[in-house]
Amino acid sequence: MHTPNTPNILNIGILAHVDAGKTSLTERLLFDHGAIPRLGSVDGGDTRTDDGAIERQRGITIRSAVAAFTVGDTHVNLIDTPGHSDFIAEVERALEVLDGAVLLLSAVEGVQAQTRVLMRTLRRLRLPTVVFVNKIDRAGARSDDLLADVRRRLTPHVAPLNSVTGLGAADARVRPHSPADPRARADLAEALAEVDADILAGVVDGPEPTADELGRSLAARTADGSFHPVFFGSALGGQGVPDLVEGLTRLIPAAPASGTGPPRGTVFAVRPGPGGERTAYLRLYEGEVARRRRLTFRRREADGRSTEVTGRATHLDVIGGAETLTAGNIAALTGVPGIRVGDRLGELDDRAAQFAPPTLQTLVRARNPAQAAPLRTALLTLADQDPLLHARPTPTGATALLLYGEVQMEVLAATLAQDFGVEADFEPGRVRLLERPRGVGEACAEMPWHDHTRYWATIGLRVEPGPRGSGGVFTYETELGALPRAFHQAIEDTVHTTLETGPSGAPVTDYRVTLTRSGYSAPISTAADFRGLTPLVLRRALERAGTRLYEPYHAFETEVPLDALAPVSAQLASCGAEFTGTTGGSTAWLITGELPARRVREVELRLPGLTHGEGVWWSRVSGDRELKGGQRTGPARDLGVLG
Repeated sequence: MHTPNTPNILNIGILAHVDAGKTSLTERLLFDHGAIPRLGSVDGGDTRTDDGAIERQRGITIRSAVAAFTVGDTHVNLIDTPGHSDFIAEVERALEVLDGAVLLLSAVEGVQAQTRVLMRTLRRLRLPTVVFVNKIDRAGARSDDLLADVRRRLTPHVAPLNSVTGLGAADARVRPHSPADPRARADLAEALAEVDADILAGVVDGPEPTADELGRSLAARTADGSFHPVFFGSALGGQGVPDLVEGLTRLIPAAPASGTGPPRGTVFAVRPGPGGERTAYLRLYEGEVARRRRLTFRRREADGRSTEVTGRATHLDVIGGAETLTAGNIAALTGVPGIRVGDRLGELDDRAAQFAPPTLQTLVRARNPAQAAPLRTALLTLADQDPLLHARPTPTGATALLLYGEVQMEVLAATLAQDFGVEADFEPGRVRLLERPRGVGEACAEMPWHDHTRYWATIGLRVEPGPRGSGGVFTYETELGALPRAFHQAIEDTVHTTLETGPSGAPVTDYRVTLTRSGYSAPISTAADFRGLTPLVLRRALERAGTRLYEPYHAFETEVPLDALAPVSAQLASCGAEFTGTTGGSTAWLITGELPARRVREVELRLPGLTHGEGVWWSRVSGDRELKGGQRTGPARDLGVLG
């Protein structure tokens, strides 16, 4: 609980489609509450949260940033998240540490594709969310029909808490709805009745809900994520922003924060610093963290194993300026080598967000061959900081990458040039495939006097399928202690490394490898013997087990005009889509289904022509399926080494 001397802390995320005005709204909130001396401009490249050179040049937010202001007895941390769909994973991992969100719409462009993706995620998480309709002072701004679009395409459970005069003009203004206004009260009651049984009973049977009852219902239903208040305004002009701030502090509850017990928190962003030191942004849920305290962070690896990183918080920059990080707040800390996004302070639990892996793969080469080594070092450094970026060297000297989209590739190229001084060329992205064991296979190799190998080691391995999502698991049937620990470790590490490339060139996943036999000759055998022999035995066992190739699929939704249903459905079917639903409304059809990831771009390019520019498309990785015919879509031996 908060003491009277401790401010409430709200961690709020601002989410939106590209160019809806997220960064401008952040600047306005900080300026209005005295956190910055002047308003920054996205066009001018001097905003508080887009502090990277690339973000300034492109005018988009790429990485989550944190800023803060205080209103009354509430300390508000603003997490300004990316808006481009290529960075949706960055958005989702930031959502995990939020108490609430502002979903930003443009009054001109209205509901856009990424807006729907974000609202779907917010509703799934039941994160308290208010909607801010920005740019009311721009020509073409809408209000009533935009609200109708919001109810139809985002969520039906919304109600405006202010209204606009002079819409679409430079002198547009907003007026908060008064509890004393019978019309405003009736409209709010009608909207809340859809999610609140007590309000529904009052509307139907009487007596009509009072202003106090509506206020309590609005706060409760906003807090549980079932209702979304709407505010109109302009981030640049400042109109409606005070209404938004009042709504945030009144309707979104601060998360319970306990100062007792060991510290528990989540790292949601990591920034590289000079000399390779990392700055980690930590949201604390319980306990306290002081400077110089020794901290242990835990993470779950892709193969299911848990690992730890430990260090002292040599520098602790608490958002808001406090000396000690307390529960509920955020701090930037340095001093923990190897810390990554997603690391947990305290015990691991099952509540950690799980992100679909990226499915676009590419090869990167230095434009100047002399920079090949610095390029590889830079990419591996970036990947080590961020588990959502996968990088691995290939035998040809290139570096293989897994990414979420083409824009992410462009941003990475700019990062390499500006932060590392390396000009790089990226091959066109291709969809990444996976292999899984088909059955059970075993193989064994004895020491040289038995099979004439050059390795002084005996290894027997069994390969079999593991459960879906288990990654790679290594176990023993041999007696522990039969081999020196270094030899055991050499076998296990080499198994996982070898299976980064399967028989078809794709990484192998969801496997279980068991050491069935082992032996060595002292003092001749070394760990190098086991590292050299393990791949030979493993590949033979895997060949006997057999593998199947799998390709990623996307779940999709597309909203198309009534007269475009037939051509769009035909295009989707020709691309291998499997339909899960088609529902019609008064103005559009909603088509849902699943589609091979390699055909998604083709549909995205064809949709505008098939719908006269009115179609809306959304898709997201939904898993994988066995590749029909078992054939690859093209040679990708280099690309297949990605883990």
